[in-house]
Amino acid sequence: MSIPNRPSLADLARMPIGEIVALSGETLALLQEEAEENLRRAKAAKDWLDGALERKYGTLAAEHRRVEGKDTGTVRFDDGAVTVVADLSKKVEWDQTQLAAIVERIRTGGGEPGEYVETSFKVSERKYGAWPVHIRTAFEAARTVKTGKPTFVLKPTSP
Repeated sequence: MSIPNRPSLADLARMPIGEIVALSGETLALLQEEAEENLRRAKAAKDWLDGALERKYGTLAAEHRRVEGKDTGTVRFDDGAVTVVADLSKKVEWDQTQLAAIVERIRTGGGEPGEYVETSFKVSERKYGAWPVHIRTAFEAARTVKTGKPTFVLKPTSP
């Protein structure tokens, strides 16, 4: 589908929102498709570049962390006129079953588990929807529903 005189993605940044809203569904679908393709290409290029940066600086960053006595975190070093800031984030996961047992031991020993761990409760929305009404009613005051960002996918129809 080709639409003569259709605005480009670059034009959108300079257009008032009212003009964009007034565009035809076909034009908006083409712009959305173009934007998604550009995003896909940009992400692929970024992933490729990130891989090259890891290959170039990964070993050096690991050595700097080792010298600084760190397994994770940020190190800085120079490459010519550029300062490289290399960060290796820490992602900790806790075994929930083992934590529950530890909390119970602390509680049994007369301690206050809240001094050591945070406890949270979660309710599966799928399970909540399947509960009998009298159970759901008991939980309603503790439930807040928030919405996410709306999304729209425009797909041109075939003639």
